Amino acid sequence: DAKSLGMLTSRLEKLERRESPFDPPPRIAKARWVRPELVAEVAFTEWTSDGKMRHPSFQGLREDKPAGEVRREVEAAPTARAGDGAALGGVRLTHPDRVVFPKPRTTKLDVARYYKAVAEWILPHLAGRPTTLVRCPDGIDGECFYQRHAGPGAASGALRRVKIRGQKRDGLVVDSLAGLISTVQLGILEIHTWNATIDDIERPDRIVLDLDPGPGVTWPRVVEAARLIREVLERVGLETFVKTSGGKGLHVVAPLTPSASWDETGAFTRAVAESLARRQPDRFTATMTKTARPGKIYVDYLRNRRAASTVAVFSTRARAGAPVSMPLGWDELSPRVTPDRFSVATVPAQLGARRADPWAGYLKARQRLPAGSLEGALSG
Repeated sequence: DAKSLGMLTSRLEKLERRESPFDPPPRIAKARWVRPELVAEVAFTEWTSDGKMRHPSFQGLREDKPAGEVRREVEAAPTARAGDGAALGGVRLTHPDRVVFPKPRTTKLDVARYYKAVAEWILPHLAGRPTTLVRCPDGIDGECFYQRHAGPGAASGALRRVKIRGQKRDGLVVDSLAGLISTVQLGILEIHTWNATIDDIERPDRIVLDLDPGPGVTWPRVVEAARLIREVLERVGLETFVKTSGGKGLHVVAPLTPSASWDETGAFTRAVAESLARRQPDRFTATMTKTARPGKIYVDYLRNRRAASTVAVFSTRARAGAPVSMPLGWDELSPRVTPDRFSVATVPAQLGARRADPWAGYLKARQRLPAGSLEGALSG
């Protein structure tokens, strides 16, 4: 912006020199040369074959790094560790010691090992689903951005490219261990999936109600809200499953036999959310505006639109503490079981201690949206 440009110009003018330091000098009209004492951070997509940056973007000055220490990094093979070797799941990890979650200190390799440990649990819920991916190449303290389509930055054969009707660019599907580890290699810290699979993209096979607590809402109230929604959906014949969002909320999920359209599932979930907000306005809101949310739980039904997505079970979240979206049994859900219990560091051991999968019936469920009105169920 103008302010940073002015600051930068002022500092560069003090470093100006007459002659070019290069031999031969590059052909740049009206060039002004400076002593190389400032360090700039530049984002870019890749190095070109002739050693130039593709799509460079100035991010600011680095005051913490002396210019004399800056070198072009050369990729080195990861150090073999504890039987993991230089690769996991057939995917080679570069910079395995890069810290992606500062507290607790969690490296790129730690996240890859986590996904290897939970692969059999997460992959059935990713299979065939188009994704929206949250990439944080430098960890959660760096820049993060969403990626919904295949592109140069996700050029991995382990991530399956799929054609999606109505979209010009290919989507990406993560449905193998190699695909999971590839997400880590690419700096992806969140995997969000569609409510339909690529084999039947116009007919959703689940609905999701996201309970997002506003300021002042306690965890016990979120638990109560999830149980209320479970009761409501049970009255219309839908079995539901619950998971932590990886943040402060909960997701109530009902698997479906694909039959209804996107419009139908969207209308159904909107009716649930708006009816709750209308009948209990002191507890719920169906409006996403921030001003409507203090002291209330926002029932987000918009995740049921075509191309919308929800964070997958067992996916990491790009948040402090390396949290994970954890599936729970309804009998496990209580005010004592808080979301911060589930993280990259804790979940593999917790899964090992479980006697059964709380979502064991999810993939076997055969149910359809109710054909009648919701009013009777919601008034109970």
